[in-house]
Amino acid sequence: MPADDREPLSEGVQRRRLVVAGWLSLVLIAIAAVVVGAVTGAAGPSASGAPSTTGASDAASGSAETQTPRPAPSASSAPAAVDTFDKTARSIDDPASIWVVVNKLRPLNPQDFEPDDLVTVPVAHTWEPLMRQEASDAVVAMFQAATDEAGLYLASNSAFRSYSTQVDLYGDGSDPTTAPPGASEHQTGLAIDIGAENGCTFECLETSPEGEWLRANAYRFGFLLRYPADKVDVTGYPHEAWHYRYIGVELATEMHDTGFTTLEEFFGLPAVPLNT
Repeated sequence: MPADDREPLSEGVQRRRLVVAGWLSLVLIAIAAVVVGAVTGAAGPSASGAPSTTGASDAASGSAETQTPRPAPSASSAPAAVDTFDKTARSIDDPASIWVVVNKLRPLNPQDFEPDDLVTVPVAHTWEPLMRQEASDAVVAMFQAATDEAGLYLASNSAFRSYSTQVDLYGDGSDPTTAPPGASEHQTGLAIDIGAENGCTFECLETSPEGEWLRANAYRFGFLLRYPADKVDVTGYPHEAWHYRYIGVELATEMHDTGFTTLEEFFGLPAVPLNT
């Protein structure tokens, strides 16, 4: 239809159209605002001011990727062993002490000392042995253990010797295995020369089963092989595989466990050269 043939709109209809158009514009503006807010909220802080979940995840991921891992803790080293053995618990100078150290440089004081608790040792023997009570009990236990554990039969060849007896034995001092009077361990009542009932004595004990058993087990009963072969220039005496000295289980075990084989070295005393 030609334009000039259309019927003109009334004024009321035109007004209503304008109102509807206005409302539609407002609705579109509101929708646009909602869409823009949703988009910016996903990328940035929320309306409450808290960071968005996406941003936090990205930050955490970045931190995890760049953080240097902590090194694993190294294994702690074992603490150093502390020597708790009291070397001053007993005297090494008192002739009545079971720890007394007697050698050519350390004679007994007094030189004619004699223990007041000597008893007869009830074991097989060549000459009737006397020793101090504590040492005698230890000898009996050790000899019995040798029999029970290894079927061996030990015997005493010599034990306590008095000062006067040592004077007679020492003579002119030509025997390097005989101590000067007043400097003999036998005079303390704590020393014993051990052999076997079958007749194996002195040097024979070096290679016999009895000697082997004693070297491995004497410490358990408080005895020390007093003159070892490799310590001649420490003790001042040639090796004596038969000479054992009672020092008590505590000290004998400590020396065994720490590898000391002479009283001189254990107590830090001067060595005694063989020709002293």
